Amino acid sequence: MLIDELIKLANDVRRIKTEGQTLEVKKAHDGCPHTLYDTLSSFSNQDSGGVLLFGLDEDGGFEICGVYDVHDLQKKVMEQCNQMEPPVRGIFTHAEIEGKMVCSVEIPGMDLSERPCYYKGTGRLRGAYIRVGDADLRMTDYELYSCEAFRKHLYDDIRPVERAGMNMLDADQLSAYVHLKRAERPGFARLSPEQAYEMLNISRGKVPTLAALMNFGLYPQGYFPQLAITAVVVPGTSIGNTTEDHIRFLDNKRIEGTLINMLDEAMAFCLRNMKTRTIIDPATGKRADQTEYPLLAIREAVLNALIHRDYSHYTEGTPIQINFFSDRLEIHSPGTLYGRMTVEQLGIARPDLRNPALAVMAETLLKAENRYSGIPTIRSEMAQAGLPPPVFENRRNEFVVTLYNRMSKPSIPARFSNDLAGFCSVPRTRQEIAGFLGVQANSYMMNHYVRPLLEKGILKMTLPDKPRSRNQKYYAPH
Repeated sequence: MLIDELIKLANDVRRIKTEGQTLEVKKAHDGCPHTLYDTLSSFSNQDSGGVLLFGLDEDGGFEICGVYDVHDLQKKVMEQCNQMEPPVRGIFTHAEIEGKMVCSVEIPGMDLSERPCYYKGTGRLRGAYIRVGDADLRMTDYELYSCEAFRKHLYDDIRPVERAGMNMLDADQLSAYVHLKRAERPGFARLSPEQAYEMLNISRGKVPTLAALMNFGLYPQGYFPQLAITAVVVPGTSIGNTTEDHIRFLDNKRIEGTLINMLDEAMAFCLRNMKTRTIIDPATGKRADQTEYPLLAIREAVLNALIHRDYSHYTEGTPIQINFFSDRLEIHSPGTLYGRMTVEQLGIARPDLRNPALAVMAETLLKAENRYSGIPTIRSEMAQAGLPPPVFENRRNEFVVTLYNRMSKPSIPARFSNDLAGFCSVPRTRQEIAGFLGVQANSYMMNHYVRPLLEKGILKMTLPDKPRSRNQKYYAPH
Protein backbone atom coordinates (compact mmCIF):
# COMPACT_ATOMS: atom_id res chain seq x y z
CA MET A 1 0.00 0.00 0.00
CA LEU A 2 1.34 3.43 -0.95
CA ILE A 3 1.33 6.30 1.56
CA ASP A 4 -1.31 8.15 -0.47
CA GLU A 5 -3.49 5.02 -0.47
CA LEU A 6 -3.17 4.71 3.30
CA ILE A 7 -4.18 8.35 3.80
CA LYS A 8 -7.17 7.86 1.50
CA LEU A 9 -8.18 4.67 3.31
CA ALA A 10 -8.03 6.41 6.71
CA ASN A 11 -10.08 9.36 5.46
CA ASP A 12 -12.65 7.06 3.85
CA VAL A 13 -13.04 5.19 7.15
CA ARG A 14 -13.51 8.49 8.99
CA ARG A 15 -16.25 9.44 6.53
CA ILE A 16 -18.05 6.09 6.30
CA LYS A 17 -17.44 5.16 9.95
CA THR A 18 -17.40 1.40 9.54
CA GLU A 19 -15.15 -1.63 9.32
CA GLY A 20 -15.80 -4.47 6.88
CA GLN A 21 -14.99 -7.86 5.44
CA THR A 22 -11.40 -6.84 4.72
CA LEU A 23 -10.82 -4.03 7.22
CA GLU A 24 -10.26 -3.98 11.00
CA VAL A 25 -9.62 -0.71 12.86
CA LYS A 26 -7.60 -0.51 16.10
CA LYS A 27 -6.72 2.50 18.30
CA ALA A 28 -3.13 1.71 19.41
CA HIS A 29 -2.61 5.23 20.81
CA ASP A 30 -1.48 3.84 24.16
CA GLY A 31 0.14 0.56 23.10
CA CYS A 32 -0.18 -2.39 20.77
CA PRO A 33 -3.45 -4.37 21.12
CA HIS A 34 -2.73 -7.70 22.82
CA THR A 35 -5.28 -9.80 20.94
CA LEU A 36 -4.80 -9.55 17.20
CA TYR A 37 -4.75 -13.31 16.75
CA ASP A 38 -8.42 -13.67 15.81
CA THR A 39 -8.18 -11.09 13.03
CA LEU A 40 -4.78 -12.33 11.80
CA SER A 41 -6.36 -15.77 11.47
CA SER A 42 -9.60 -14.65 9.80
CA PHE A 43 -7.87 -12.41 7.25
CA SER A 44 -5.37 -15.16 6.42
CA ASN A 45 -8.21 -17.66 5.95
CA GLN A 46 -10.00 -15.66 3.23
CA ASP A 47 -8.86 -15.23 -0.36
CA SER A 48 -8.87 -11.44 -0.25
CA GLY A 49 -6.84 -11.17 2.96
CA GLY A 50 -7.42 -7.92 4.86
CA VAL A 51 -5.99 -4.74 6.32
CA LEU A 52 -5.39 -3.88 9.98
CA LEU A 53 -5.57 -0.09 10.35
CA PHE A 54 -4.03 1.37 13.52
CA GLY A 55 -4.50 4.91 14.78
CA LEU A 56 -8.28 5.45 14.50
CA ASP A 57 -10.66 5.32 17.46
CA GLU A 58 -13.77 3.30 16.64
CA ASP A 59 -15.47 4.31 19.92
CA GLY A 60 -14.70 7.95 19.16
CA GLY A 61 -16.37 8.00 15.75
CA PHE A 62 -13.31 6.69 13.89
CA GLU A 63 -11.41 9.90 14.41
CA ILE A 64 -7.61 9.97 14.19
CA CYS A 65 -5.98 9.25 17.54
CA GLY A 66 -2.55 8.21 16.25
CA VAL A 67 -0.31 5.32 17.28
CA TYR A 68 1.98 5.43 20.28
CA ASP A 69 5.18 4.42 18.45
CA VAL A 70 5.31 3.19 14.85
CA HIS A 71 8.54 1.22 15.27
CA ASP A 72 7.48 -0.56 18.45
CA LEU A 73 4.00 -1.23 17.06
CA GLN A 74 5.47 -2.98 14.02
CA LYS A 75 7.73 -5.03 16.26
CA LYS A 76 4.90 -6.18 18.53
CA VAL A 77 2.52 -6.91 15.63
CA MET A 78 5.19 -9.05 13.99
CA GLU A 79 5.65 -10.94 17.27
CA GLN A 80 1.97 -11.86 17.14
CA CYS A 81 2.23 -12.72 13.43
CA ASN A 82 5.01 -15.16 14.26
CA GLN A 83 2.80 -16.90 16.81
CA MET A 84 0.44 -17.95 14.05
CA GLU A 85 0.66 -21.28 12.19
CA PRO A 86 1.63 -20.87 9.42
CA PRO A 87 3.36 -17.58 10.33
CA VAL A 88 1.69 -14.46 8.92
CA ARG A 89 3.80 -12.06 6.87
CA GLY A 90 2.23 -8.61 7.09
CA ILE A 91 3.19 -5.64 4.93
CA PHE A 92 3.48 -2.37 6.89
CA THR A 93 2.83 1.19 5.76
CA HIS A 94 2.67 4.34 7.88
CA ALA A 95 1.71 7.93 7.22
CA GLU A 96 1.11 11.20 9.06
CA ILE A 97 -2.40 12.67 9.12
CA GLU A 98 -3.11 15.93 10.95
CA GLY A 99 0.13 15.61 12.86
CA LYS A 100 -0.58 12.05 14.04
CA MET A 101 0.81 8.76 12.75
CA VAL A 102 -1.39 5.97 11.40
CA CYS A 103 -0.16 2.55 10.38
CA SER A 104 -1.61 -0.22 8.22
CA VAL A 105 -0.72 -3.90 8.04
CA GLU A 106 -1.81 -5.78 4.92
CA ILE A 107 -2.47 -9.44 5.71
CA PRO A 108 -2.37 -11.60 2.56
CA GLY A 109 -4.81 -14.46 2.15
CA MET A 110 -3.06 -17.81 2.45
CA ASP A 111 -3.35 -20.49 -0.19
CA LEU A 112 -6.10 -22.98 0.56
CA SER A 113 -3.51 -25.74 0.89
CA GLU A 114 -2.01 -23.88 3.90
CA ARG A 115 -5.27 -23.18 5.72
CA PRO A 116 -6.45 -22.94 8.37
CA CYS A 117 -4.13 -20.32 9.80
CA TYR A 118 -4.50 -20.39 13.58
CA TYR A 119 -2.98 -19.07 16.82
CA LYS A 120 -0.53 -21.63 18.18
CA GLY A 121 -1.26 -20.63 21.76
CA THR A 122 -4.81 -22.04 21.66
CA GLY A 123 -4.32 -24.65 18.94
CA ARG A 124 -6.03 -25.46 15.67
CA LEU A 125 -9.45 -26.30 17.10
CA ARG A 126 -9.83 -23.09 19.11
CA GLY A 127 -7.46 -20.69 17.38
CA ALA A 128 -8.76 -20.71 13.77
CA TYR A 129 -11.19 -17.98 12.67
CA ILE A 130 -13.06 -16.76 9.61
CA ARG A 131 -14.27 -13.26 8.79
CA VAL A 132 -18.02 -12.66 8.55
CA GLY A 133 -18.78 -9.02 7.83
CA ASP A 134 -16.76 -7.08 10.40
CA ALA A 135 -16.64 -9.94 12.93
CA ASP A 136 -14.09 -12.70 13.54
CA LEU A 137 -15.88 -15.99 14.21
CA ARG A 138 -14.29 -19.23 15.34
CA MET A 139 -14.21 -21.84 12.59
CA THR A 140 -16.63 -24.71 13.04
CA ASP A 141 -15.58 -28.36 13.02
CA TYR A 142 -17.01 -28.61 9.53
CA GLU A 143 -15.02 -25.63 8.26
CA LEU A 144 -11.83 -27.08 9.71
CA TYR A 145 -12.58 -30.43 8.11
CA SER A 146 -13.23 -28.79 4.74
CA CYS A 147 -9.73 -27.32 4.77
CA GLU A 148 -8.25 -30.67 5.72
CA ALA A 149 -10.29 -32.60 3.14
CA PHE A 150 -9.07 -30.36 0.33
CA ARG A 151 -5.46 -30.39 1.52
CA LYS A 152 -5.34 -34.18 1.96
CA HIS A 153 -7.57 -35.05 -1.01
CA LEU A 154 -10.15 -36.78 1.16
CA TYR A 155 -13.20 -37.76 -0.90
CA ASP A 156 -16.27 -38.62 1.13
CA ASP A 157 -18.13 -40.08 -1.84
CA ILE A 158 -15.79 -43.08 -1.90
CA ARG A 159 -15.80 -43.82 1.82
CA PRO A 160 -17.04 -47.38 2.48
CA VAL A 161 -20.44 -47.79 4.11
CA GLU A 162 -19.58 -50.54 6.58
CA ARG A 163 -23.17 -51.22 7.59
CA ALA A 164 -24.16 -52.03 4.00
CA GLY A 165 -23.31 -55.06 1.91
CA MET A 166 -23.00 -55.50 -1.84
CA ASN A 167 -26.34 -57.33 -1.72
CA MET A 168 -27.97 -53.97 -0.86
CA LEU A 169 -27.20 -52.70 -4.36
CA ASP A 170 -29.52 -53.25 -7.33
CA ALA A 171 -27.75 -56.14 -9.07
CA ASP A 172 -29.32 -55.54 -12.49
CA GLN A 173 -28.50 -51.82 -12.60
CA LEU A 174 -25.00 -52.44 -11.30
CA SER A 175 -24.38 -55.18 -13.87
CA ALA A 176 -25.59 -52.95 -16.70
CA TYR A 177 -23.33 -50.11 -15.55
CA VAL A 178 -20.24 -52.35 -15.30
CA HIS A 179 -21.04 -53.92 -18.70
CA LEU A 180 -21.20 -50.44 -20.26
CA LYS A 181 -17.87 -49.47 -18.70
CA ARG A 182 -16.27 -52.70 -19.95
CA ALA A 183 -17.42 -51.79 -23.45
CA GLU A 184 -16.00 -48.28 -23.12
CA ARG A 185 -12.71 -49.49 -21.62
CA PRO A 186 -11.52 -52.74 -23.18
CA GLY A 187 -8.91 -53.25 -20.44
CA PHE A 188 -11.72 -53.85 -17.97
CA ALA A 189 -12.55 -57.10 -19.73
CA ARG A 190 -9.48 -58.68 -18.12
CA LEU A 191 -10.57 -57.69 -14.60
CA SER A 192 -12.64 -59.78 -12.24
CA PRO A 193 -15.95 -58.26 -11.05
CA GLU A 194 -14.37 -57.44 -7.67
CA GLN A 195 -11.44 -55.70 -9.36
CA ALA A 196 -13.78 -53.78 -11.65
CA TYR A 197 -15.83 -52.64 -8.66
CA GLU A 198 -12.69 -51.32 -7.00
CA MET A 199 -11.53 -49.52 -10.14
CA LEU A 200 -14.96 -47.95 -10.65
CA ASN A 201 -15.13 -46.82 -6.99
CA ILE A 202 -18.16 -49.03 -6.40
CA SER A 203 -16.58 -50.90 -3.51
CA ARG A 204 -13.68 -50.81 -1.07
CA GLY A 205 -12.70 -54.20 0.27
CA LYS A 206 -16.03 -55.75 -0.78
CA VAL A 207 -17.93 -52.98 1.03
CA PRO A 208 -20.01 -50.59 -1.10
CA THR A 209 -18.95 -46.95 -1.26
CA LEU A 210 -21.29 -44.11 -0.52
CA ALA A 211 -21.29 -43.19 -4.22
CA ALA A 212 -22.40 -46.72 -5.13
CA LEU A 213 -25.10 -46.72 -2.45
CA MET A 214 -26.49 -43.37 -3.63
CA ASN A 215 -26.57 -44.52 -7.26
CA PHE A 216 -27.44 -48.24 -7.03
CA GLY A 217 -28.75 -48.70 -3.49
CA LEU A 218 -32.09 -50.44 -2.92
CA TYR A 219 -32.85 -47.86 -0.20
CA PRO A 220 -29.96 -45.45 0.52
CA GLN A 221 -31.93 -43.52 3.15
CA GLY A 222 -32.04 -46.65 5.30
CA TYR A 223 -28.40 -45.89 6.07
CA PHE A 224 -28.43 -42.11 5.65
CA PRO A 225 -31.95 -40.83 6.36
CA GLN A 226 -31.14 -37.19 5.59
CA LEU A 227 -29.33 -37.74 2.29
CA ALA A 228 -32.64 -36.85 0.69
CA ILE A 229 -34.56 -33.81 -0.57
CA THR A 230 -37.21 -31.89 1.32
CA ALA A 231 -39.47 -29.79 -0.92
CA VAL A 232 -42.07 -27.28 0.22
CA VAL A 233 -44.34 -24.61 -1.26
CA VAL A 234 -44.73 -21.57 1.01
CA PRO A 235 -47.77 -19.24 0.68
CA GLY A 236 -45.69 -16.08 0.77
CA THR A 237 -42.16 -14.79 0.51
CA SER A 238 -40.61 -16.30 3.65
CA ILE A 239 -40.75 -19.43 5.79
CA GLY A 240 -43.45 -18.92 8.42
CA ASN A 241 -45.96 -17.20 6.13
CA THR A 242 -49.37 -18.91 6.26
CA THR A 243 -52.67 -18.80 4.43
CA GLU A 244 -55.84 -17.35 5.97
CA ASP A 245 -56.56 -20.88 7.19
CA HIS A 246 -53.13 -20.96 8.93
CA ILE A 247 -51.70 -23.47 6.45
CA ARG A 248 -47.90 -23.21 6.42
CA PHE A 249 -47.16 -25.31 3.32
CA LEU A 250 -49.28 -25.58 0.18
CA ASP A 251 -47.33 -28.70 -0.74
CA ASN A 252 -44.76 -30.62 1.26
CA LYS A 253 -42.85 -33.69 0.13
CA ARG A 254 -39.89 -35.74 1.26
CA ILE A 255 -38.04 -37.17 -1.73
CA GLU A 256 -35.92 -40.31 -1.30
CA GLY A 257 -34.23 -43.03 -3.34
CA THR A 258 -31.16 -43.05 -5.54
CA LEU A 259 -29.89 -39.88 -7.15
CA ILE A 260 -31.81 -40.53 -10.36
CA ASN A 261 -35.00 -41.28 -8.39
CA MET A 262 -34.62 -38.05 -6.44
CA LEU A 263 -33.91 -36.01 -9.56
CA ASP A 264 -37.03 -37.34 -11.31
CA GLU A 265 -39.28 -36.82 -8.28
CA ALA A 266 -37.89 -33.36 -7.63
CA MET A 267 -38.63 -32.31 -11.20
CA ALA A 268 -42.16 -33.73 -10.92
CA PHE A 269 -42.70 -31.76 -7.70
CA CYS A 270 -41.47 -28.53 -9.30
CA LEU A 271 -43.58 -29.02 -12.42
CA ARG A 272 -46.66 -29.69 -10.30
CA ASN A 273 -46.20 -26.50 -8.31
CA MET A 274 -45.27 -24.07 -11.07
CA LYS A 275 -47.64 -21.77 -12.88
CA THR A 276 -47.79 -22.27 -16.64
CA ARG A 277 -48.79 -19.65 -19.16
CA THR A 278 -49.59 -20.01 -22.85
CA ILE A 279 -47.56 -18.01 -25.35
CA ILE A 280 -48.82 -17.47 -28.90
CA ASP A 281 -46.20 -16.83 -31.56
CA PRO A 282 -47.44 -13.74 -33.48
CA ALA A 283 -45.66 -14.88 -36.64
CA THR A 284 -46.98 -18.44 -36.77
CA GLY A 285 -49.96 -18.39 -34.44
CA LYS A 286 -48.64 -21.51 -32.70
CA ARG A 287 -49.30 -21.94 -29.01
CA ALA A 288 -46.58 -22.92 -26.56
CA ASP A 289 -46.63 -23.42 -22.80
CA GLN A 290 -44.07 -21.57 -20.70
CA THR A 291 -43.46 -22.64 -17.12
CA GLU A 292 -42.87 -20.17 -14.31
CA TYR A 293 -39.20 -21.16 -14.25
CA PRO A 294 -37.28 -22.90 -17.08
CA LEU A 295 -37.32 -26.65 -16.45
CA LEU A 296 -33.75 -27.06 -17.68
CA ALA A 297 -32.51 -24.39 -15.24
CA ILE A 298 -34.22 -26.19 -12.35
CA ARG A 299 -32.86 -29.55 -13.45
CA GLU A 300 -29.29 -28.24 -13.57
CA ALA A 301 -29.62 -26.63 -10.13
CA VAL A 302 -31.03 -29.80 -8.55
CA LEU A 303 -28.49 -31.97 -10.36
CA ASN A 304 -25.63 -29.79 -9.12
CA ALA A 305 -26.96 -30.10 -5.58
CA LEU A 306 -27.18 -33.91 -5.80
CA ILE A 307 -23.71 -34.36 -7.28
CA HIS A 308 -21.74 -31.59 -5.60
CA ARG A 309 -23.29 -31.36 -2.14
CA ASP A 310 -21.07 -32.19 0.82
CA TYR A 311 -21.41 -35.87 1.77
CA SER A 312 -19.14 -35.76 4.81
CA HIS A 313 -20.10 -36.89 8.32
CA TYR A 314 -20.61 -33.24 9.23
CA THR A 315 -23.45 -32.66 6.75
CA GLU A 316 -24.99 -36.10 6.27
CA GLY A 317 -27.75 -35.05 8.68
CA THR A 318 -28.83 -32.19 6.39
CA PRO A 319 -31.03 -32.76 3.32
CA ILE A 320 -31.11 -30.75 0.11
CA GLN A 321 -33.96 -28.25 0.26
CA ILE A 322 -36.25 -27.01 -2.52
CA ASN A 323 -38.31 -24.03 -1.37
CA PHE A 324 -41.02 -22.47 -3.53
CA PHE A 325 -42.03 -18.94 -2.55
CA SER A 326 -44.48 -16.63 -4.26
CA ASP A 327 -41.66 -14.68 -5.90
CA ARG A 328 -38.79 -17.16 -6.16
CA LEU A 329 -37.49 -20.72 -6.05
CA GLU A 330 -34.54 -21.62 -3.81
CA ILE A 331 -32.38 -24.77 -3.96
CA HIS A 332 -30.22 -25.22 -0.85
CA SER A 333 -27.25 -27.59 -1.08
CA PRO A 334 -25.44 -28.62 2.15
CA GLY A 335 -21.82 -27.52 2.27
CA THR A 336 -20.02 -24.47 0.93
CA LEU A 337 -18.30 -24.21 -2.44
CA TYR A 338 -15.42 -26.66 -2.58
CA GLY A 339 -11.75 -25.86 -2.93
CA ARG A 340 -10.60 -22.61 -4.49
CA MET A 341 -13.87 -21.92 -6.31
CA THR A 342 -15.59 -18.60 -5.60
CA VAL A 343 -19.03 -17.34 -6.61
CA GLU A 344 -17.58 -14.95 -9.20
CA GLN A 345 -15.69 -17.85 -10.84
CA LEU A 346 -18.77 -20.07 -11.22
CA GLY A 347 -19.24 -21.14 -14.82
CA ILE A 348 -15.90 -19.60 -15.80
CA ALA A 349 -13.08 -21.37 -13.96
CA ARG A 350 -12.57 -25.13 -13.87
CA PRO A 351 -13.61 -26.25 -10.37
CA ASP A 352 -12.05 -28.79 -8.05
CA LEU A 353 -14.40 -31.76 -7.66
CA ARG A 354 -15.60 -32.60 -4.17
CA ASN A 355 -17.15 -35.91 -5.31
CA PRO A 356 -15.21 -37.14 -8.37
CA ALA A 357 -16.52 -40.72 -8.27
CA LEU A 358 -20.10 -39.53 -7.96
CA ALA A 359 -19.58 -37.11 -10.84
CA VAL A 360 -18.24 -39.85 -13.11
CA MET A 361 -21.18 -42.13 -12.31
CA ALA A 362 -23.58 -39.26 -12.95
CA GLU A 363 -22.25 -38.87 -16.49
CA THR A 364 -23.80 -42.23 -17.33
CA LEU A 365 -26.67 -42.63 -14.89
CA LEU A 366 -28.06 -39.08 -14.75
CA LYS A 367 -26.92 -37.94 -18.19
CA ALA A 368 -24.89 -35.21 -16.51
CA GLU A 369 -22.26 -33.71 -18.78
CA ASN A 370 -19.71 -33.12 -15.99
CA ARG A 371 -18.25 -30.42 -18.23
CA TYR A 372 -18.91 -27.46 -15.90
CA SER A 373 -21.82 -26.28 -18.07
CA GLY A 374 -24.49 -26.32 -15.36
CA ILE A 375 -24.11 -22.73 -14.14
CA PRO A 376 -23.90 -21.21 -17.66
CA THR A 377 -27.00 -23.23 -18.61
CA ILE A 378 -28.96 -21.88 -15.65
CA ARG A 379 -27.96 -18.32 -16.54
CA SER A 380 -28.75 -18.80 -20.22
CA GLU A 381 -32.15 -20.42 -19.62
CA MET A 382 -33.25 -17.66 -17.24
CA ALA A 383 -32.15 -14.98 -19.72
CA GLN A 384 -33.92 -16.64 -22.63
CA ALA A 385 -37.12 -16.80 -20.57
CA GLY A 386 -36.86 -13.07 -19.89
CA LEU A 387 -36.44 -13.67 -16.14
CA PRO A 388 -34.03 -12.03 -13.67
CA PRO A 389 -30.57 -13.59 -13.58
CA PRO A 390 -30.08 -16.35 -11.02
CA VAL A 391 -28.43 -15.46 -7.72
CA PHE A 392 -25.72 -17.76 -6.34
CA GLU A 393 -24.82 -17.47 -2.66
CA ASN A 394 -21.99 -19.26 -0.89
CA ARG A 395 -23.13 -19.12 2.73
CA ARG A 396 -21.21 -20.35 5.72
CA ASN A 397 -22.67 -23.89 5.65
CA GLU A 398 -24.59 -24.14 2.40
CA PHE A 399 -24.69 -23.10 -1.25
CA VAL A 400 -27.96 -21.56 -2.45
CA VAL A 401 -29.31 -21.03 -5.96
CA THR A 402 -32.22 -18.58 -6.22
CA LEU A 403 -34.41 -18.25 -9.32
CA TYR A 404 -36.79 -15.30 -9.42
CA ASN A 405 -40.10 -15.28 -11.30
CA ARG A 406 -41.87 -12.44 -13.11
CA MET A 407 -43.56 -11.19 -9.93
CA SER A 408 -40.30 -10.46 -8.22
CA LYS A 409 -38.17 -7.42 -7.89
CA PRO A 410 -35.10 -9.07 -6.40
CA SER A 411 -32.84 -7.32 -3.99
CA ILE A 412 -29.22 -8.29 -3.63
CA PRO A 413 -28.56 -10.36 -0.49
CA ALA A 414 -26.18 -8.62 1.92
CA ARG A 415 -23.41 -11.16 1.33
CA PHE A 416 -23.79 -10.80 -2.45
CA SER A 417 -23.60 -7.01 -2.06
CA ASN A 418 -20.33 -7.49 -0.21
CA ASP A 419 -19.01 -9.66 -3.06
CA LEU A 420 -19.93 -7.01 -5.64
CA ALA A 421 -18.43 -4.27 -3.50
CA GLY A 422 -15.27 -6.33 -3.19
CA PHE A 423 -15.15 -6.78 -6.97
CA CYS A 424 -15.47 -3.00 -7.32
CA SER A 425 -12.59 -2.29 -4.93
CA VAL A 426 -11.04 -0.94 -8.11
CA PRO A 427 -13.19 1.00 -10.61
CA ARG A 428 -15.15 -1.31 -12.96
CA THR A 429 -17.00 -0.68 -16.21
CA ARG A 430 -20.60 -1.72 -16.83
CA GLN A 431 -19.34 -4.57 -18.99
CA GLU A 432 -17.01 -5.84 -16.27
CA ILE A 433 -19.80 -5.77 -13.67
CA ALA A 434 -22.18 -7.55 -16.05
CA GLY A 435 -19.57 -10.24 -16.62
CA PHE A 436 -19.06 -10.64 -12.88
CA LEU A 437 -22.82 -10.99 -12.31
CA GLY A 438 -23.34 -13.22 -15.34
CA VAL A 439 -25.95 -10.79 -16.71
CA GLN A 440 -26.26 -10.16 -20.41
CA ALA A 441 -28.64 -7.18 -20.31
CA ASN A 442 -26.83 -4.07 -19.08
CA SER A 443 -30.08 -2.19 -18.47
CA TYR A 444 -31.42 -4.91 -16.18
CA MET A 445 -28.08 -5.12 -14.40
CA MET A 446 -28.05 -1.35 -13.80
CA ASN A 447 -31.67 -1.18 -12.56
CA HIS A 448 -31.59 -4.21 -10.26
CA TYR A 449 -28.00 -4.40 -9.06
CA VAL A 450 -25.91 -1.27 -9.53
CA ARG A 451 -28.41 1.54 -8.87
CA PRO A 452 -29.62 0.11 -5.52
CA LEU A 453 -26.00 0.02 -4.36
CA LEU A 454 -25.40 3.54 -5.66
CA GLU A 455 -28.42 4.75 -3.67
CA LYS A 456 -27.05 3.12 -0.52
CA GLY A 457 -23.58 4.58 -1.05
CA ILE A 458 -22.04 1.11 -1.36
CA LEU A 459 -20.92 1.99 -4.91
CA LYS A 460 -19.95 5.35 -6.37
CA MET A 461 -19.35 6.68 -9.88
CA THR A 462 -15.98 7.87 -11.10
CA LEU A 463 -17.80 10.52 -13.18
CA PRO A 464 -20.77 11.52 -11.00
CA ASP A 465 -21.50 14.60 -13.13
CA LYS A 466 -21.80 12.44 -16.25
CA PRO A 467 -23.81 9.36 -15.15
CA ARG A 468 -24.39 8.16 -18.74
CA SER A 469 -20.83 8.64 -19.92
CA ARG A 470 -19.38 5.75 -21.91
CA ASN A 471 -16.26 6.16 -19.76
CA GLN A 472 -18.21 5.76 -16.52
CA LYS A 473 -16.90 3.31 -13.96
CA TYR A 474 -18.16 2.22 -10.55
CA TYR A 475 -16.16 1.65 -7.38
CA ALA A 476 -16.66 0.81 -3.72
CA PRO A 477 -15.22 3.54 -1.47
CA HIS A 478 -12.97 2.11 1.23
